[in-house]
Amino acid sequence: MTMTTPNDDQQNAHADETATADHDELRERFAGVRTEVGKAVVGQDAAVTGLVVSLLARGHALLEGVPGVAKTLLVRSLSRSLSLDSKRVQFTPDLMPGDVTGSLVYDTKAGEFEFREGPVFTNIMLADEINRTPPKTQSSLLEAMEERQVSADGVTRPLPSPFMVAATMNPIEYEGTYTLPEAQLDRFLVKLVLDVPERETEVEVLRRHAEGFDPRDLASAGVTPVVTARDITAAQDAVANIGVTDAVLAYLVDLARATRQSPSVRIGVSPRGTTALLAATKAWTWLTGYSSITPDHVQAMLVPVWRHRVQLRPEAELEGVSVDAILTSVMQQVQVPF
Repeated sequence: MTMTTPNDDQQNAHADETATADHDELRERFAGVRTEVGKAVVGQDAAVTGLVVSLLARGHALLEGVPGVAKTLLVRSLSRSLSLDSKRVQFTPDLMPGDVTGSLVYDTKAGEFEFREGPVFTNIMLADEINRTPPKTQSSLLEAMEERQVSADGVTRPLPSPFMVAATMNPIEYEGTYTLPEAQLDRFLVKLVLDVPERETEVEVLRRHAEGFDPRDLASAGVTPVVTARDITAAQDAVANIGVTDAVLAYLVDLARATRQSPSVRIGVSPRGTTALLAATKAWTWLTGYSSITPDHVQAMLVPVWRHRVQLRPEAELEGVSVDAILTSVMQQVQVPF
């Protein structure tokens, strides 16, 4: 039998208060990320939150939107506010796998081959227009996204930590593009849709450009680093310790099963999709200051985490049914635990 003394209780209480204060300070820093990104990008708060959630959940993000809605600028601004190393790769039809992961190059002085790291060896990799490169090159990212490593010539090389792929995609232009394989889509924790801004937001964008804003010079826009790699690691550890009840776990499973049973759906959410929703929900729960997941947290993250994991039947697509509408309907139909 273990005995505790009043001094032990006081020390434990003090430790809990210290941990809470540390977490509050961390959350404030991540809240500052939105402020910094907002100096360059207007009206995309939901996408910024989605990117932060993906990073904290050790996931990757796919950004979809028509040209000109600041997808690339958003990722560049986020990288600068996080004080992380970032690299941008323009995915084109002639891009080869070695151009992404790296390749063996013969060193004439040493008389041997050496591995030269590709742009994937970074903290945040911006894969611009990922669907413009052939599946062979797309698949070069699979190991990096899942295992956080690159294998070449029988040698496995770990990627830096933290590591996240943020890929952009144009949903309306199909000429010269390649559909992302399901295995590739499944590696993305969230799919964020960036819409054309509202009128007031677009006026603000023009006002900033009229005042001299240069999207190529984020330093002049005042975007500064507010979160370090150490902060991100600490936050990721805190996210991993977020609590979840059996009732909420059962709720996640019921939601996934409901997508599989929908008459409009050909392929519903897999168990991997359920674990992805749990990971993203934990990150959102921590960001909102809770210590345990609630159904509201699940519902807030369900659409961005599952919208790219559901395939509709052809007849449903012809009728104009959208995946987002199906997922919203599922949330309305599945009983919420109390």
